Amino acid sequence: MKGLTYPKYKMSGIEWLGEIPEHWEIWRLKHLCKRSALYGANEPADSYASEGARFLRTTDITDDGKLIGEGVYLPMEAVREYLLEEGDILFSRSGTIGRSFQYRKETHGPCAYAGYLVRFVPGPILNPSFAFYFSKSKLFERWLAGVVISSTIGNVNGKKFANLELPCPSFKEQHAISVFLNREASRIDGLIEKKRRQIELLQEKRQALISHAVTKGLNPNAQMKNSGIEWLGEVPEHWVVRKLKHIAAVNFSSVDKHSVEGEKPVHLCNYVDVYYNDYITPDIAFMEATATQEEIWRFTLKRGDVLVTKDSEEWNDIAVSAYVADELQGVVCGYHLAHIRANPVASCGEYIFRAFSARGINDQFRVEATGITRYGLSKYALDNSLFPVPPFKEQRAIAAFLDRETSRIDGLINKIEESMETLREYRTALISAAVTGKIDVRGVKV
Repeated sequence: MKGLTYPKYKMSGIEWLGEIPEHWEIWRLKHLCKRSALYGANEPADSYASEGARFLRTTDITDDGKLIGEGVYLPMEAVREYLLEEGDILFSRSGTIGRSFQYRKETHGPCAYAGYLVRFVPGPILNPSFAFYFSKSKLFERWLAGVVISSTIGNVNGKKFANLELPCPSFKEQHAISVFLNREASRIDGLIEKKRRQIELLQEKRQALISHAVTKGLNPNAQMKNSGIEWLGEVPEHWVVRKLKHIAAVNFSSVDKHSVEGEKPVHLCNYVDVYYNDYITPDIAFMEATATQEEIWRFTLKRGDVLVTKDSEEWNDIAVSAYVADELQGVVCGYHLAHIRANPVASCGEYIFRAFSARGINDQFRVEATGITRYGLSKYALDNSLFPVPPFKEQRAIAAFLDRETSRIDGLINKIEESMETLREYRTALISAAVTGKIDVRGVKV
């Protein structure tokens, strides 16, 4: 877009905005709307229905202003006064503050909105898409950061959104900018989606690689035998199948993070650390622990230990595992985790860690996870779970192979994620330039 600038600019008079094209004007959002700063309905979860109007909450709106696939519904009669109209703009005023959404009836169907969202109904001189794109600009982020800092409570109320100052050209020019951004944003989103799919395929390949290695081995010519277990099928002839308790010690930690009974605070490893890290590293929160010194000593991590999530609000978080690859100083297994230490004669800790990620093996724990508001995995279920066990030397070879190959795949995934982030940054920069007049797109063919 180099060279596409307006002939003349003027100071906007707003510090965070800077210069705008000479013929643009500054308007407060409320003066561009027929109705502004309308708060949504406060409906409890037990009012949700299987059909009716979709009830939009902050959590239903993504960072880029789209709706997540599944939502909740309310009877039409319960939310009639909160039904959205074509072009309405929503802003989140609490939680993920500033998240925005433009309603399109044909795309979204009947929708109402919840109390933590604020509604604006654009008037005849405001193009809804132009206003929506402004909310995706760096300038809006800058304004929002200033408002949040000056706010005495943890939200941005409707009045503050209503007083947002927008740089505005004519309606015709707003339309031209919106059409241009629709095309460019869609093109960039398409590239991001292709990269997201590439990541999914690599993750599937990673999963298949692990599953095959820990259930079939690395030798494609190995003689196979029936394991006698339906979900496992055939395994190499010289392998055995053992319960986890026969190849490792499994213990549930009782170390929590509040008042201290021991002599000093400890580094506490919790389920969040496991969920986000395949390998546990020393960068773990320093906390006081509710535990005796004996318990702290018992659950202090050593190289080769495996940690497994044993309870969570999400079913898919059960039996997520992590491996202690390095010597750690004073890091203790936390309350929500199972601590697994391999029997050095029978098994290799890194092999057990990889096996927890394999299809079939991992499915055992999802089947056993019980609960209503929170899922839990019993010690009995872990102890008696079945693992294919090759000879120790072969376990080490499988672990080394998977470490090398998964690192290579993870490296590819990281590069794709970096390129996706670059595209997102470019998208935001392009939107910011267009809605503030830094580039003139009126003559750009679409």
